[in-house]
Amino acid sequence: MKNISKTVWILSWVSLFADTASEMLYPVMPVYLKTIGFSMLLIGILEGIAEATAGLSKGYFGKLSDNTGKRTPFVQLGYTLSAISKPLIVLFAYPLWVFFARTLDRLGKGIRTAARDALLSEESTPQTKGKVFGLHRSMDTLGAVIGPSLALIYLHFYPQNYVTLFYIAFIPGIAAVITSLLLKDKKILQNKFYQKTSFFSFFQYWKVSSLNYKKVVIGLLLFSIFNSSDVFLLLKAKESGISDSLLIGIYIFYNLIYALFAFPLGIIADKTGLKKIFLFGLILFAIVYAGMAFNELPYMFYILFFMYGIYAASTESISKAWITIITDKKDTATAIGMFSSLQSIATLAASSLTGLIWHFWGAETALLISAGGTILVIIFFLFFVNNSK
Repeated sequence: MKNISKTVWILSWVSLFADTASEMLYPVMPVYLKTIGFSMLLIGILEGIAEATAGLSKGYFGKLSDNTGKRTPFVQLGYTLSAISKPLIVLFAYPLWVFFARTLDRLGKGIRTAARDALLSEESTPQTKGKVFGLHRSMDTLGAVIGPSLALIYLHFYPQNYVTLFYIAFIPGIAAVITSLLLKDKKILQNKFYQKTSFFSFFQYWKVSSLNYKKVVIGLLLFSIFNSSDVFLLLKAKESGISDSLLIGIYIFYNLIYALFAFPLGIIADKTGLKKIFLFGLILFAIVYAGMAFNELPYMFYILFFMYGIYAASTESISKAWITIITDKKDTATAIGMFSSLQSIATLAASSLTGLIWHFWGAETALLISAGGTILVIIFFLFFVNNSK
């Protein structure tokens, strides 16, 4: 396709393979952990530690990537750690070992994310940011369609044989690693004086970042506080009487819509402005959460998850493209890494808060608070953030 470089295509295929491996295990991970003696509390602690590791390491390795002027070593190492973690999880059924393997997977994500996004930014212009990030997101999310679909087919023929599925997931994982070896670093603008990078040094970027970057990130973090885990939407559908197989089907459907719309919406964003498409996505988010609060009709969940897929396609890749436009090239990975770290913390807080509200005041209250909060975020972007393409 026009304006899509070889590097962008390689990164997109790498992400497709890696996400196929990860999402293949998404439906069975909690079930497998319970079969080896994990309580729901221990599962929650495991996932919390794993996601915190990924979140905080994104900022550090983003800063390290900018300081060293390297991108591809971080991408390759990150995908390698995530690939080998899949079979390691089931190698020994000891809690400490599972914690190690699962954290290794999330550490891999933390190592690669900022450097990969910076590499995508370097392969685009201000006029093609949405297109490039949108294509990558489409391919990445296509893996979230293929992975669960393969898992469903496998479990249909081999029910409850979860361990083998972890070994099968190693295949697309290693395909991602092999494909990543085709990447080569370009000579990029490197910081003149290399300094030792401490783990939390990326937070210092906030002091020197532009006012527009600060406003955009504040707005994105405010939204993250109201944007809890998708698990709550699936739980709401489940409480309405939908079967487990249909629930996984809805999840696959949502990711399919996400994958189909991310690329074309990225192209439209390049022409109309990233802010407009992003706000369009937030409006859909508010509508979906308000609809989920009251809906009890099974077929309506397909309509709501269809809209939710378009929301995701309008925001995730667009927000990263937006950040790369308003930051200096030499600080791209640091800027994305710091935002990703802060977003992980905000998302963890959002899920915890939503869970508490859900427990004490019910699903409708929790979902409506998210919808109402998002309307406030929309107002913030309309009146306080400049329109950047």
